[in-house]
Amino acid sequence: MSSPVPSLADTSSMPEPGRWAGYVTAVCAFLFAVSSFYWGFGGTFLLDTVGSEAVRLVEEGNVGIYVAVWFAGFVKVAGGVLALALVQPWGRRLFRHWMLLIAGWGAAVALVLYGGVQIGIQLMVLGGILVPPGGMDWRGFYGHLYVWDPWFIVWGLFMGITAFYYTRNARRRRALGTTA
Repeated sequence: MSSPVPSLADTSSMPEPGRWAGYVTAVCAFLFAVSSFYWGFGGTFLLDTVGSEAVRLVEEGNVGIYVAVWFAGFVKVAGGVLALALVQPWGRRLFRHWMLLIAGWGAAVALVLYGGVQIGIQLMVLGGILVPPGGMDWRGFYGHLYVWDPWFIVWGLFMGITAFYYTRNARRRRALGTTA
């Protein structure tokens, strides 16, 4: 006879907002990874919104830019897998509870801070507080301001919501006397 109290690995009782946040987080990560893999295969659409230097390196066939975008793509995929691990039962089977906590909260903080700092600096440039160097790549600047850096914040906020519900669900289970 099975125990009526679910284990920490059972996320079926994860509150609906927590599960949905995890799925939205994963979609954000996987969509973000698509751009990296597209550029990794040699695509150039919207690459100029990352920066003219990236376009120049691709045009020169620089191997380093390809390594960088492929690496970035795999990191983004890992972020999506992490989000799913926080809301799916297999996450607790593959990873220890503390690993998921640290990774989930760490990713949320890092993503929001990265995007926030970038946008903060860009807003200081727009406000005249910081003076950009001559020959500023304005297409890349606005691409980061309006597309790429807000994406980090959105992704990070959803990761934070996911980590919050994961943490709350795990605490509730421990209070019920279940073990990991």
